[in-house]
Amino acid sequence: MDTTPEQPGSAAAPDGGGSRPRVVVGVDGSPGSRAALVHALITAARRGADLDVVSSYAIELYYLGGAPLDVPDLTGVRDDTHDRVTDLVEEVRVESAVASVPGIADVTVRLVVSEGPAVQALVDRAEGAELLVIGSRGRGAMRSALLGSVALHCATHAPCPVLVVHPVPAGSTPSGRVVVGVDGSPASREALAAAVAEAGRTGAEVEAVASYAIADTWTDLSTVIQPTAEAVRDELRARTEQAVAEVLAARPADAGPAPKVRTEVLEGPAGNVLVTAARGADLLVVGSRGHGALRGLLLGSVALHCAMHAPCPVLVVHPDGARPIGPPTAR
Repeated sequence: MDTTPEQPGSAAAPDGGGSRPRVVVGVDGSPGSRAALVHALITAARRGADLDVVSSYAIELYYLGGAPLDVPDLTGVRDDTHDRVTDLVEEVRVESAVASVPGIADVTVRLVVSEGPAVQALVDRAEGAELLVIGSRGRGAMRSALLGSVALHCATHAPCPVLVVHPVPAGSTPSGRVVVGVDGSPASREALAAAVAEAGRTGAEVEAVASYAIADTWTDLSTVIQPTAEAVRDELRARTEQAVAEVLAARPADAGPAPKVRTEVLEGPAGNVLVTAARGADLLVVGSRGHGALRGLLLGSVALHCAMHAPCPVLVVHPDGARPIGPPTAR
């Protein structure tokens, strides 16, 4: 596995000349970013991709009542950040969980160190990439939150799918299960296709989960005609199974054997249902927006809830053609 440094000034210009796909990961020395780096290296090997490891540093100048400005040694800061990223990559790449992955030796790692906000560096670098991998919390001011500001803004604004990696308890082993939320929306169809593709790479089983909630209205129920819970479940199951069949039929001929897909129809709010279903799973896949009342947001309420609370890595998939609009503003 080669490690190639980026030249200064080229951090925001992704390398589009190679024939291999790219995975991008953000690191800042936090435990969350270390876990993200492990996932990113393994994922790049499984996808036959190269890896861009991105780290940024921010320089703040202070003016104190007539005293001269203290300008930091920018070259020294950049070099120190680069050395720390290099050491982290070398440390992670020899771990048994990484070194034993087939294809890991073929992954070319590019180190990208840039000055400025982490969000902007990551979103810029993700242009044309297959996947952006980030830890759920980093070293920023929001590191104690359930979902850090960098993770939130990347999941909202990145031009490619975003994998949010949560800390995994020590001793955890892969379960061979990928959970995906399905609600019939274009985003959930893309999520289902992504879940099937990921399961195909890892040999996992896909659990396609649809949810429903019986309306609780403040009215005389004798005047309201509602379908029975059984009828709702049957309809949802039929639609979910149809979506699964269509996605499996659309898989490329060279994609290999199709993974096993089973469907679950569960009662409750979609976010809570998916987080519960994801317990013990290797991955939870969600569309960035669904059929909920907040579907007009760049990141839907269900996707946000899952990215915040899921007990496993969460892959947020934007529907094809629905590119996020507007630059990120987090610093």
